[in-house]
Amino acid sequence: MTKGGMESVEVFTSEGKGRGLKAQKEFLPGDVIFAEPAYAAVVFDSLTHVICHTCFKRQERLHRCGQCKFAYYCDRTCQRAAWLNHKNECSAIKKHGKAPTENIRLAARIMWKIEREGSGLSEGCLVSIDDLQNHVDSFDEEEKRELRADVESFLEFWPPQSQQFGMQYISHIFGVISCNGFTLSDQRGLQAVGVGIFPNLCQANHDCWPNCTVIFNNGKIELRALSKISPGDELTVSYVDFLNVSEERRKQLKKQYYFDCSCEHCKKQIKDDLMLAVKEGEGKPSAETVKEVVQFSKDTLEKINKARLEGLYHEVVKLCRECLKKQEPVLGDTNIYLLRILSIASEVLSYLQMFEEAADYAKRMVDGYLKIYHPNNAQLGMAVMRAGVTHWHAGLIEAGHGLICKAYAILLITHGPSHPITKDLEVMRVQTEMELRMFQQNEFMYYKMREAALKNQKIQVMPEPSNETSTSLFHKKE
Repeated sequence: MTKGGMESVEVFTSEGKGRGLKAQKEFLPGDVIFAEPAYAAVVFDSLTHVICHTCFKRQERLHRCGQCKFAYYCDRTCQRAAWLNHKNECSAIKKHGKAPTENIRLAARIMWKIEREGSGLSEGCLVSIDDLQNHVDSFDEEEKRELRADVESFLEFWPPQSQQFGMQYISHIFGVISCNGFTLSDQRGLQAVGVGIFPNLCQANHDCWPNCTVIFNNGKIELRALSKISPGDELTVSYVDFLNVSEERRKQLKKQYYFDCSCEHCKKQIKDDLMLAVKEGEGKPSAETVKEVVQFSKDTLEKINKARLEGLYHEVVKLCRECLKKQEPVLGDTNIYLLRILSIASEVLSYLQMFEEAADYAKRMVDGYLKIYHPNNAQLGMAVMRAGVTHWHAGLIEAGHGLICKAYAILLITHGPSHPITKDLEVMRVQTEMELRMFQQNEFMYYKMREAALKNQKIQVMPEPSNETSTSLFHKKE
């Protein structure tokens, strides 16, 4: 597997897209094109006490900073590593009386780094902070109001003895954060926990069917190849989840990132037919019936989100079953509204340990995803892994092992062998392979041993369903 570096890429400028990244050498699927530490990064406001402020790992027992009482760390090693970036922040929080919001904290960390090192090119950076796009001129009235409020809050927090910056420059930094703040995940890649600025990554343009993916691994982001890349090829990533019709993706990209997507999949509306599929044959539903079911699905998804936020998981299951009953005679197997309900149903039923029903929904979800997603898509890999674990817990060892192997092959490319989630998956792959051999040798004995094991040791509870996972590459303030 090839490991690149910043010498493996170059920044180029094109008329239509502005700046972009271009490969200087050949890369194969799974190769790391470059790894980049954050220029500055902070933990989300809601998770400051459960996530380490240095390595962004979730830990049960964290050590709190004795000075500001705000920052938390895994241990003394993480605390010492953080001191250069936390020193000014620590003093400012003590004087201010409380920690400001994540956007203010991130802006302040960027400014303190500029104060220390200047705003020119930092070591390992292809572009400076000054050269990053801010899109402030494209902000609507509400975004401008939020920007003014952020600038005011920043000025209240920023110490008078620190280097003073003009209003225009402060606005530029907040614009950079708004457009280029990258979502950081916990060590297993299962939850969005923070936001950071990575200047080199910011140069990669969007494509709905990209040739690269971005993974946060061991404190750095990795730009990884999804397909074969030749010298001179542009390196692209997807800013949004592909599981949306082209019109919706374009609206989202315009609203969040201020550009009109002109990628081939959007221009030719590739895969839209699959995502809007309806039942074919003699009983093909009318356009009016399809419209009604789609609207019912949208309404149900709103109710489901409300129930999930309140932790009413049995209500979520009830809503999913009712919706599926309406969808199944009308929508095709790859319809995105059907797939969304199947995904939620399988996840919540797994959490409630209703594994057999969850496995059925998970299998249908994966079958649909495989026809829609890029074969090396990270979200596809995670969905297949979830389905494999669900089948395993349901006692469907053959299907479970097959899905876990498929997920492992995808995650080796998207996450790499050193990522914690890939390591977890390798352990599961070995365990299910051993169980499958036992099942093939003596099916009756396998089930008896499984039954005995479950009596002695309760099946591990699946993670609680969460709305905090991010399907967007970059973080946008709500």
